[in-house]
Amino acid sequence: MSTPPGEYYTEERWQNWLDRIEEEEVDPEDEDSARLLLNLQDDAAIAVAKILTDYEDGPLDEAATIDELTGVREIVLDDIDIDDEETVMLIDGVQTSLLCVFYAAEEYVAEGVAADATVTDYIEAAADAEAEEDLDAALGYCVQAGTQIIDGEELPMEVAEELEYGLVSEWVNGLDSLQTAMSDPEVVEEEDES
Repeated sequence: MSTPPGEYYTEERWQNWLDRIEEEEVDPEDEDSARLLLNLQDDAAIAVAKILTDYEDGPLDEAATIDELTGVREIVLDDIDIDDEETVMLIDGVQTSLLCVFYAAEEYVAEGVAADATVTDYIEAAADAEAEEDLDAALGYCVQAGTQIIDGEELPMEVAEELEYGLVSEWVNGLDSLQTAMSDPEVVEEEDES
């Protein structure tokens, strides 16, 4: 059984979010703007969660799952064509957070759940690696934490809150979206129907 292309996520869907963000001239200090960016992130995380659920429940085999994840990743991590530099930076932050989500999902499918440590241990190891400027190792630890989150482990919020702002905190922010999406993969509405 094959899934029609774009069932999980489409370029058009991503572009609709970008257009809306561009129109609204987002300001990260503004609550509505911040929510719009979070919805953009959550929406992509939900697509990943749905792919993983279909992988676990059987419609997708490993190869099809990786293909679907790659397709969504290519849409979401593509270069942004927006003139306003601040808006591009904000969306870049969302893309950075989602990078870890995609890698964690792919790792989960290809290698299974990382079992050498807890979610907390992996995130603390990632923070230590970032402090030593070993960003590849930091991402690797976050990805391993992500495989456990996909498997149902909790992301302890106190650990996330203790992180200094940087790549690891962005990646963990993405994992938080993934955790929410795995527990409740409801679609985020692109437009508020009133």
